[in-house]
Amino acid sequence: MVVLNRIYTRTGDDGTTALGSGERRPKHDLRIAAYGTVDETNALIGVARLHLAAHPDMDSMLARIQNDLFDLGADLATPDDGIDRGFEPLRIVASQVDRLERDIDALNAGLKPLRSFVLPAGSPAAAHLHVARTVCRRAERIMVELAGRDGEVVSPAAIKYANRLSDLLFVMSRAANASAGGDVLWVPAAGRE
Repeated sequence: MVVLNRIYTRTGDDGTTALGSGERRPKHDLRIAAYGTVDETNALIGVARLHLAAHPDMDSMLARIQNDLFDLGADLATPDDGIDRGFEPLRIVASQVDRLERDIDALNAGLKPLRSFVLPAGSPAAAHLHVARTVCRRAERIMVELAGRDGEVVSPAAIKYANRLSDLLFVMSRAANASAGGDVLWVPAAGRE
């Protein structure tokens, strides 16, 4: 159980923050950027949920995902360095990725096949889901970059989760637009004179 009695500690005033391992790193560290961008994704999903009253199924999926994103943040905040800390660090597991894939398949089954790229537009729900999708893709890129650095470990399940989540957010944006007039399609070279 988490207990937060005090919101400010002043320990980060020197430009560092503590990982779940207790190690302090600069706030601009790539690991901090990774879980900070996951947190940003989570906040944007919260905003998207404000526009999903007509889609209670997607809202409940996103409520579960918001909890998963805290798991992902905890996973990233506690590096897998092989040190026994006396507790089992929280990690993203394959079943969480599998659940996203089932959600994608269920939502996508009711959508028409794409014949063009879609613009990140349409209904308010779709537009907010697209913003969350793009930030989730950024989190994924940061995680992949972090995993490529010497001495840094990011679990394959965590990277898969971010990848599938961005796919799900895309499909959700299409589902939101399907009930609001359809996707806004890209028209190649439409801006040329």
